[in-house]
Formats: sequence, C-alpha cells, structure tokens
Amino acid sequence: MQRFAALLDTLLLTRSRNAKLATIVRYLRETPDPDRGWALAALTGGIDFRNVKAGVVRTLMAQRVDPVLWKLSRDFVGDTAETAGLLWPEPAERPGAPPDLREVVETLGATTRSDAETVLGGLLDRLDSDGRYALIKFATGALRIGVSARLAKLAFAECFGVSVDLVEEYWHGQAPPYAALFAWAAGAAPAPASDRVPLFRPFMLAQPLEDAILDLNEFVAEWKWDGIRVQIVHVAGQTRVYSRGGDDISAAFPEMVGALTHPAVIDGELLVRGVSTGIGILGGSAASFNALQQRLGRKTVSAKMLVESPAFVRAYDLLFVAGEDLRTKPWHARRARLEALIPVLDPARFDLSPLIAAETWDALAELRAGARDAAIEGIMLKHRQSAYSTGRRGGAWYKWKRDALRIDCVLMYAQRGSGKRSSFYSDFTFGCWQGDPDAGGELVPVGKAYFGFTDDELKLLDRHVRQHTVAKFGPVRETDKSLVCDDPGAVPPGCAGRLYAAKAPATSWLETPVVLAVNAAFALFGHATSKDDYIFWCRWFVVILPTLLFWILLRRFLEGLWVEPALAQAAVLCGALGSLSLTYGQMAAGHQLASLCLGFALLAGFGRRAHGRACRP
Repeated sequence: MQRFAALLDTLLLTRSRNAKLATIVRYLRETPDPDRGWALAALTGGIDFRNVKAGVVRTLMAQRVDPVLWKLSRDFVGDTAETAGLLWPEPAERPGAPPDLREVVETLGATTRSDAETVLGGLLDRLDSDGRYALIKFATGALRIGVSARLAKLAFAECFGVSVDLVEEYWHGQAPPYAALFAWAAGAAPAPASDRVPLFRPFMLAQPLEDAILDLNEFVAEWKWDGIRVQIVHVAGQTRVYSRGGDDISAAFPEMVGALTHPAVIDGELLVRGVSTGIGILGGSAASFNALQQRLGRKTVSAKMLVESPAFVRAYDLLFVAGEDLRTKPWHARRARLEALIPVLDPARFDLSPLIAAETWDALAELRAGARDAAIEGIMLKHRQSAYSTGRRGGAWYKWKRDALRIDCVLMYAQRGSGKRSSFYSDFTFGCWQGDPDAGGELVPVGKAYFGFTDDELKLLDRHVRQHTVAKFGPVRETDKSLVCDDPGAVPPGCAGRLYAAKAPATSWLETPVVLAVNAAFALFGHATSKDDYIFWCRWFVVILPTLLFWILLRRFLEGLWVEPALAQAAVLCGALGSLSLTYGQMAAGHQLASLCLGFALLAGFGRRAHGRACRP
C-alpha cells in the first residue's frame, strides 16, 4: 500500500502527460504481482467494493472526530480521502504492518455491510496519513488524479513493448489483477483466448470535420442518429450488448439479447421505436433520446416498458461474422456483408443505417442544414477504403454535426465545488425568461453547468457570486440574477460561451441611448437586430470610444509636460491596448499592458522633474 500511495502522490503532483506515463511504466516494472495488477485496475476504474463507499468513511470519521471539525475540514480541503487521511486519530500502537494491495483486496472483498466500518477502520489504523489517503481512494474508486484508462493502458503497452491496440483487444476479456494479460505481455504465455467469449472490441471513432471539403467519390455519407453507440456481440451461443465505454448494458435491453442469434459483432446505434427523429427520412423514424434514457441504467425492465419503448439497433458496420474478422477489410466490403446479414435478422430489432444520396458537396450541406428539422445530430462521412481501426484515425471517418444553437442564460444559483474547486463557487444553475420580464415574465431554471469555463472566468464567476448573493439555502447561494451567459449549445446544461454582460438589465447611462440609436439605424437600413449587434455597438460607444478619447487627451497632457513625444505615444498605445484587452475579456494581456502604461507614466514624471532641475536658474 505504501508503494501505491507513493504512486498516487506522484501522479497527483505531476502535470505533464508524458511524466505521468513514465511514472506508471516505472511502477509496473518495479512492483511485483499481483499488486501491480490491482493498481492497474484502480487506475482504469476496474475496482468496485460494493460494501465500501464514501458513506462508510464519513461514518467512521463522525465516530472519531468532532463532526463540526470534520465538516469544516472537508469543506476546506475539498477531498474526503485527503481530509480523512489527515484527521484520522493515530493509534498509540499500530495493530500490524501496513497491508499490501493483495491483502486489502481480499479483506475488503469479503466484507459485508454490517462489518464494513470495522474492517476499514482496522486497515486505516495500520497506515500513516499517506497510506490512509491511498487506501480510501483505492477502496472507493474515486482516484481523480488526472490519469485516464487510456493512459494507463498506454503505460502497460510501453512497459512491455506491445501494441496498445492488442492491449485494448484483450483487455475486456480479463479480470483484475490481469494475470493472463501480464503473462502474455511478458512473453510467458500465449495471447488470451477471445473466440469463445462475447467480448467488447474498441470502437472506431470519427474526427470533427471542421472546415474541410471532402471528395464524395472517395467518401460516403450517412446520418448521425441521436441514440447511443452500441456493439452487440453473439459468440458461442452468448449475446452481449456493450456501450461505447465497454460497459455491459445487456440487462437494460433484454429484447436485444434474444434478437441476435447469428455469430456476429455489429456496430450500430441503439434507438427506441417512435416518430420523433428521422422525420422525412425513409425508414429513419425513431423516438427521441429522452425516450431512450428511460431505459438506460436499469437492472430490470418491466413488461410495460418493453411494450411502450421497444429498442432496436440501426446498424452502421460489421466487425465479425461467422468467426471471420472483417476489421482489416475496406468499408465498402464490410458494408456489403452487413447488407447481406440484415435481411436475415429480426426486422423489429435491426435495420440498416441508410446512406445519403448527394451528387455534390453543396447538396450534402443543404441536407445537413435540414438535420435539425429531422431531429438528427448531423452527418457521418466515411472513406470507402477505410479499415475498422481502434480510436480516431485521421482521414478515415469524420462527423459533421449540425450547427449549435445559442442560448442566453441568467445565473440564478451557485454552489461550491469539490476537490480543487472546493473554495470556488463552480456549480451553477442557469435560467431563462418565460415571457417578457417587463410584463411579469418568470425566470425558470433550465439546467446546470460546472465546466466549460477557463480559470479566469471561474474567478470572475466566483467573485460575482460572492458580491451578488441575495439569499442562502444551505450550501446554495442565490444571486441577484444580474449575470448573463452566452452558451453556444442547442440545449442546456452547459456554459461554454463567453460572459457577455456583467449587469443585466443595462445600468450604464449611455447604454440605453446607444441601444435606441442602434435600433433606429437597423430600422432605417432594414437590418435585423441581434444581441451580437448590441454588444458590438455598445462596446464601441460605451467603452472603446470614450477610452480612446481619454488616452488621446492624456497624450496631449504628457506632451505639455515636455515629455518626449515617443514616450508619450508609447504610454498611450499601451494604455489603449490594455483597455481593449480588458474590454474583450483578455484579463492577463490587459493587466500587462496597463502595467507598461504605468511604467511609462512614472518615467514621464521623472523626466519632468529632471527637466525642471536642468532648467532652474
């Protein structure tokens, strides 16, 4: 456990991805089995002790530490494991040597709900503060040290000099501590068998199209449906349904498990029968994603739900059929085999994702523009010669999503985050006006957001919440509804846009005349008004023009004090650029330029005094 604690501590304090990778590789090389396998399972999210959760830790701490002290300390530190590791009372004499990961797994794996507190408390008494921190992280599965499962698998591949694609291929058929996987990678055993078990194979993913224009003679287009990407596998009489992350979701969709009886691995979109999406597309109708969500995450499904929300798979690709691996074959060959397979399958549970017929790129763009009306996410573009490779491969598959809508939301409530954000208000609730605010409209919550902003924006939001709180409800703070967020997303939650109005409604004495003038100009010339137009002209009339005028007058004043024209020009230029940077949200650049301006002003003052002394009689 001490070695694992040192690994977590190093990874937590290391920011470089390559340095994290090297740290994991070194740990895997130096740590014996099975501890390195259990550590790898923890890094990839493969540890789950059903009877040991964060609530057990909180109960233990309430028994040993003053509850007020625990609450205040947890609130300040922001991490349960770290707080408990530091506050845990040191025993007069440790009851035993620090446990290794093997002992921890065996002990916690055998616990029940009734003795979980006693067992975990006994292990914590045998460790120091670093060991306690690592044990709680390991037991609860909430590492949060900036290491993804993919990075851990890359480290495994680099440690043994094997292909990461092969690691991904064999990974999902193994269980911690991955003895067979380590033996294969070390060359001590053959590759784990995968032909008799319905295993998950990593998906091939698409890249965003951005602004590229593709040759439709080389690429084929199909719709990007609004469901969840799944892989349905039938091998040796067993069928499994896997999500994009490799999670087995067969229990939530039993009708799909019984539907595939042919030995095959199909990549497709899991949907629910309905008419909300695919409107106007032949054979493309399906229910909305909200209907599908009612089925997700369930361990059992009622007969009523099976009738009201029947699931089916819209097939995209075919990876295996009758034991033959098709992934190395080009897309057009796999598509031909898929088209031959679909008529054999149950039509109530499987259909084929139709291709889009478009002669030109402009014609395809026009069809994409109508995707919103059909409630479809966008278009997929696949190279006709592309093999089915793991992950994203440049130039093979692209996703061309429909343009996002924008929504203006008002910040209504805020709550402090956890972990590194425990001292900041970083969890926000946003709302939109239902009706005209001036006519008694109501501000209703529409969603929450806790990411999508920069560190500088987080500080701005935190400061705003503290300065504009009007009510408190436990940990929640209600604001005065004066901050508006521009979100470039079709549906909240999410606040990935720029904050464009620190105070709403307008309070500047110049802003109302400017808005009236802008409206009058638009009415005169026939242009439609928009929020972006308001922002542009209000910035010019309310901030930028008065600021530039101020700096021009300052330049005249400095020249009147016998300051060198070049020095006065530099001071004014830095000040003006600093003001513009602050106006457009570039805080760091604005502060630097403003500091330069201050430096020039001080030089100007010294220059004036020196000139005065030199001219004295």
